[in-house]
Amino acid sequence: MPWSNQNGGGGGPWGGGGGGGNNQGPWGQGPNRPRGGGGGGGNGTPPDLEDLIRRGQDRLKNVMPGGINGGAFIVIGLVLAVFWVVQSIYTVQPDERGVELRFGKPKDEVSMPGLHFHIWPIETVEIVKVTEQQQNIGGGRGSGASEGLMLSGDQNIVNVQFSVLYTVTDPAAYLFQLDNPTDTLQQVAESAMREVVGRRPAQDVFRDNREQISSEVRDIIQGTMDAYGAGIAINAVPIEDAAPPREVADAFEEVQRAEQDEDRFVEEANQYANQRLGQARGQAAQIREEAAAYKDRVVKEAEGEAQRFISIYDEYSKAPDVTRQRLYLETMEQVLRNSRKVIIDGDQGVVPYLPLNEINRQNTGSN
Repeated sequence: MPWSNQNGGGGGPWGGGGGGGNNQGPWGQGPNRPRGGGGGGGNGTPPDLEDLIRRGQDRLKNVMPGGINGGAFIVIGLVLAVFWVVQSIYTVQPDERGVELRFGKPKDEVSMPGLHFHIWPIETVEIVKVTEQQQNIGGGRGSGASEGLMLSGDQNIVNVQFSVLYTVTDPAAYLFQLDNPTDTLQQVAESAMREVVGRRPAQDVFRDNREQISSEVRDIIQGTMDAYGAGIAINAVPIEDAAPPREVADAFEEVQRAEQDEDRFVEEANQYANQRLGQARGQAAQIREEAAAYKDRVVKEAEGEAQRFISIYDEYSKAPDVTRQRLYLETMEQVLRNSRKVIIDGDQGVVPYLPLNEINRQNTGSN
């Protein structure tokens, strides 16, 4: 047989059997025997514990050539201590505040700017920026969820771009009250702006009442975020731009130009009306002044006539005949002054020819 014992050994193809050192198979050794223990032999005795520890130390020495001694433990301990100190010290910048957490629960005190120490890893710290921050909304500048398109009260679509300026007043509430404070603030701001714009005509958003709209939106956002306990204060909500959508921009500009023309025509009409009204008021004042002057003149003439009549009456009372004669002569003088014919009584003894016509023409020409 091919595995016959060439060395004179007995038993099996691997030279098995319980023989001595020459009883080997074709690979120079026989099959492994069942283990009966480390160095205790295979006679069923328990393993030697000291032998196991010694063999473990030997293997560790093979892994670490220098072996483990007291100095190595000290170096490892120092490294771990430095690492722990670095993890336990943190710095808060002037524009930041820190909130320490012990076993995940925030502590009451807030870390002010400066160097601080906490017990890591039992305690951790969260840093939050407390100076004024800006949240831009609208115009497609954010995540794309808000394009700023809103429906106004007069059923027009407007594209509003605005910002929310806020500061963190309660760092702990800001960090842990809401899952994502910035996203919540953006959604609340968009909702508030849509609510206010929806109550007003588009013209108010474009140019007339932007400040009032910003004030109303700020109040709504602040009230909502306070109800959420977000720990922030809304400082301002400036409207940066408000315009119609690009699709209707041309038509909107046409409407704007028509409205501007309307305003110009109304202004010109008001100017013309004011000019005519001023002229009419001037003429009315002139007429009133002329009427007052005429009134004064008539009154003065009447008073003069009355005074003359009174004076004549006084003279008449003193000498009635003389006064009567005088009045008669004065009256006849007035009546005959413009007469071209003069009738003279022949008994008066007056020269029959007098150049009265020539005298009258001379008097008329001299006047």
